[in-house]
Amino acid sequence: MSVATTANGRLDYSAASKWLHWITAIIIFGQIPVGFLLDDLPEGRVQDLGYDLHRSFGFVVLCLALARLLVRRIYGVPAAYAGLTPFELRASTFAHHALYVLLIATPLLGWAATSAYPVAVSIFWLFTLPPLAPENEALSKLLFKAHEISALLIVALLVAHIGGALMHRFVKHDGVLARMWPRGRS
Repeated sequence: MSVATTANGRLDYSAASKWLHWITAIIIFGQIPVGFLLDDLPEGRVQDLGYDLHRSFGFVVLCLALARLLVRRIYGVPAAYAGLTPFELRASTFAHHALYVLLIATPLLGWAATSAYPVAVSIFWLFTLPPLAPENEALSKLLFKAHEISALLIVALLVAHIGGALMHRFVKHDGVLARMWPRGRS
């Protein structure tokens, strides 16, 4: 089976959508493990650098997620692949929407938690973000825990998302992965 043409003739996502998707994916694959390892580093310059970079790339993820929503609004998306089962369609829709929410919420939670800690959120040493929360140790701990849970939810959804993409590529051979693959090939 191949991907059917949609009403607007689009078979796959726009080039902008593909670029933003893959850049976000690369950053997330670095952010998640680094985020969980930072507390285990010895206190000092290396740990401080790690936190600075984690916060900076977190802000980039937030900006990319917002840009992705804008690109979806401007260019639209192809219709859901007609060969999906009802379960696959519901699971895919849920995973995509939940990932967008988490790609926005997770950096905001980290930013707010850091603000409440309080530490200034410097973005690549170029500018400092305004605080999102007042200085409050208890609030900071709560927000950091929410940030961590949100990151774990991203991991779970990414496992499902990647698993689904690989199933379509290697089990179903239906061309779904090609819709987001650079140059449209799977």
